[in-house]
Amino acid sequence: MITFYDDRSVRVTSNAVQVDGRSYPLAEITMVWHRRGSRSWRVLAGRGAIGAALAGPLVAAVLGIGVAVWLHRSPTVTIAIVGASVLVGLAVGPVADFLFEHLDRSYARGSRQLEIWARWRGQPVRLLHTRDALRFGQIYRAVQRAMEASQPARPAARR
Repeated sequence: MITFYDDRSVRVTSNAVQVDGRSYPLAEITMVWHRRGSRSWRVLAGRGAIGAALAGPLVAAVLGIGVAVWLHRSPTVTIAIVGASVLVGLAVGPVADFLFEHLDRSYARGSRQLEIWARWRGQPVRLLHTRDALRFGQIYRAVQRAMEASQPARPAARR
């Protein structure tokens, strides 16, 4: 028996697909397909919030420099305002790595509900539903490889 994928809730082997304790023997599965649901506005809003968090200190720094120049105060006050604005702009540096990591994970997980379906014993059955695009792709490819491996080899065509 070959294991194509294995995690806490899904296991794909050369004999069966097991999801949340249910087992679907490959010999009883005739077709596998996938569906994508609509986009999650919550995920998209979260990405926008991360972008705003990245841009916020930079915008504040630029506005501070603009205000310092517009006020026409003494050079000491202008330098103090510009210095404080630059420090606010630099504050994004340490936080940027953390925010970019969350943004990257957001894209890896995806923004849609993804489903894997199969025709099992003549009936359509939803094997899996997840928002994690990376995990979905790994499982779907594992099911494809398992289905290909379970089919008997065809004899070579004659020329």
